[in-house]
Amino acid sequence: MVYYLSIGIVLGLSAGFAPGPLLTLVISETLEHDVKSGVKVSLAPIITDLPIIILTLFVFSRLSSFHDILGVVSLIGGCFVLYMGYESLRSKGGEFNLQKPKSNSLRKGILTNALSPHPYLFWLSVGAPAMTKALTINIISPLLFISGFYICLVGSKILLAILVGKSKSFLSGNAYLYTMRFLGLVLGVLAFALFIDGLKLLGVLEIQ
Repeated sequence: MVYYLSIGIVLGLSAGFAPGPLLTLVISETLEHDVKSGVKVSLAPIITDLPIIILTLFVFSRLSSFHDILGVVSLIGGCFVLYMGYESLRSKGGEFNLQKPKSNSLRKGILTNALSPHPYLFWLSVGAPAMTKALTINIISPLLFISGFYICLVGSKILLAILVGKSKSFLSGNAYLYTMRFLGLVLGVLAFALFIDGLKLLGVLEIQ
């Protein structure tokens, strides 16, 4: 159970701090309006991701006996996580294309996240397979995974909104860069674990 909680925390922190459409909107709303507006945008994943989670879990519950398919998905998930790690490692800070935002922060956050491919890619290749595997242990494990993921995903964006509201130079500082470097290395380890799982499911490696 601690294993799945840890994975959820690492993936949530990485997704939360990584530059992207939603984080750009969090920063721009904070700079243009206030921290409260940035916090509203940060809450968008809680609203938009639920249908994605339900759909992907339904699909993977039907595929639980198809090891070859799950093996390929695990390898794809490993590539996706490895790409996330690569993006974290190469992040230079301050890489945000900020445009003048409009009002209705929460609505803009929901639309931005719903139209972004990242949530769909994550849950199809990483999130749903992890939760499906966690369900084989007990009902608590997937709950810990999803709780750790969203607390850290939303919490990290809220934290960035607060820090940006207090100091606009934070995103180009060493603290942000070192955080991204560390998360990039951890994601590389998680990607390796997904590759191993995929190869085991495909029968390339023996399951011990």
